[in-house]
Amino acid sequence: RSLVGNSPSMQLLRWNLWNNVFTHDIDLYDRYLRKRMEDFSTLLLGETGTGKGAAAQSIGRSGFIPLDRRRKTFVESFSQSFISLNLSQFPETLIESALFGHRKGAFTGAVEDYQGVFDRCSPYGAILLDEIGEVAYPVQIKLLQVLQERVFSPVGSQKQSRFQGRVIAATNRSKEEIRGRQGFRDDFYYRLCSDIIVVPPLRQRIQENPKELELLLSTTVHRLIGQPSPELVEMVRDVIDPQLAPDYPWPGNVRELEQCTRRVLLKGVYTGEFEFKEIGL
Repeated sequence: RSLVGNSPSMQLLRWNLWNNVFTHDIDLYDRYLRKRMEDFSTLLLGETGTGKGAAAQSIGRSGFIPLDRRRKTFVESFSQSFISLNLSQFPETLIESALFGHRKGAFTGAVEDYQGVFDRCSPYGAILLDEIGEVAYPVQIKLLQVLQERVFSPVGSQKQSRFQGRVIAATNRSKEEIRGRQGFRDDFYYRLCSDIIVVPPLRQRIQENPKELELLLSTTVHRLIGQPSPELVEMVRDVIDPQLAPDYPWPGNVRELEQCTRRVLLKGVYTGEFEFKEIGL
């Protein structure tokens, strides 16, 4: 429900996400695959701000979790089954520790044992590795081992741990870029791409269906104030329609639209700085 939009590209996105979670045949899923979906990795492609994180959550929080019939509850909370890690926020020297963990004394500053994201993920969970297109070859090789053999070792340890969750990766680089000289190793790419899903840019969605902008504004305002408000949506439209060209490309996509709405609610303008003449000074 968080992936709103009626444009053909958004309908295709939701269809792709459904198939990624439940496959194209629900009977096939129920009989054979519901307990084996960790073998199907996913690569999300899309520009910055398009909603790749929301798409990943829709996959990671929709997987099969068994029911404990004696306690009459699921064995794990759906809200805790999804972990996200933005790889671009770590220096190259610390990415392996963030992914696989480390043992005390493994390197300078490792004053205690640390559980990496693969250690913290439950058997029924999923991990989003965001900005996967930026990782260097040595990290790709170690991630390849996780994808192929489902095992990993913390930094500074020879002990192997088993990973049973599902891997979702995302990047704002295009398929051509990640397949280029500075992109993925071939073996890493082919192990990661059980399914490739493209999250469409906002300009494409608006071109396909101009009402998409109104729908997204309504959703954003509702999320900001906790209730629907056609009045505020109209106020935002009255500000941005004269200031932005009909074919404005929205380079920041949905994230830019959300911040645009916040700025209009705060200042009453979106483009440029708030000038003295606009407040009568």
